[in-house]
Amino acid sequence: MFRRDFVKTAVSASAATLVSGVATANTTTPKAKNNFKLAYAPHFGMFQNSAGKDLIDQLKFMADNGFTALEDNGMMGRPVEIQTKIGETLAKLGMTMGVFVVDKGGNSQNTLAAGKQAHIDIFLDGCKRAVETAKRCNAKWMTVVPGDFERNLPIGIQTGHVIDALRRGADILAPHGLTMVLEPLSDSPNLFLQTSDQTYEICRGVNSPACKILFDIYHMQKTEGHIIPHIDWCWSEIGYFQIGDNPGRKEPTTGEINYKNVFKHIYTKMKANNQNFIFGMEHGNSKPGKEGEEALIKAYLESDSFTV
Repeated sequence: MFRRDFVKTAVSASAATLVSGVATANTTTPKAKNNFKLAYAPHFGMFQNSAGKDLIDQLKFMADNGFTALEDNGMMGRPVEIQTKIGETLAKLGMTMGVFVVDKGGNSQNTLAAGKQAHIDIFLDGCKRAVETAKRCNAKWMTVVPGDFERNLPIGIQTGHVIDALRRGADILAPHGLTMVLEPLSDSPNLFLQTSDQTYEICRGVNSPACKILFDIYHMQKTEGHIIPHIDWCWSEIGYFQIGDNPGRKEPTTGEINYKNVFKHIYTKMKANNQNFIFGMEHGNSKPGKEGEEALIKAYLESDSFTV
């Protein structure tokens, strides 16, 4: 599924479903059923069979089951009042907002690799609007995909164009303490950003705390494999992780990735470096209905049960 399709699906599934009310004024939340070592971030719709379609009820269900973060790719497409209510509810539940996607940029019609001013203007406008969205929902991270190759230009020229545009985007985000996370994807051979080492190179070129790597383990398993060494090589520029097993892009334990070992490795490095990351659950459920949602939670409990 392409990023733009994933965003469209996420928004359409729940755009009209918010909200009979927010959490009560009492900010003392009940003890969660599960105590995960890592900050896993579900998305809206992942537990709608158990929690219902109301977004606030879904957030409460996530918190009740030990999930301490949320990601919502389509946040920028939601009405302002819904963005605000989500942010307020996250704060009351003690949850952290993960990524949303900077919209209207980074697709085949608007690639930063082309170096065209019209494309850059669209991207920069997206960054400016992302600042306002982030304020409303208490976000720090937003996903950026630079778009497709501009195949009539040498790769070095394209890379320079991407770095130049991202520097200007970072200048917009940095004063607000925000970070765009660049995501290399496996969706199409036409995409400019493909591998973690290429993304590392670009982040070093941008040279800003407002530009880091979104290391999506699912995509990187498909594109390059060798997951733990690539995480180590890119560690200094990683700002965010996403999860999905391969093949299938479902929850951990449903594919070939040994997530228990991967999580243990990341957790150990985090503690050694006094760092924290959000782990976005950007995948589907392997089974339908409440049964599938229960299986998903069980899979995360199993993968999170590593010892250090």
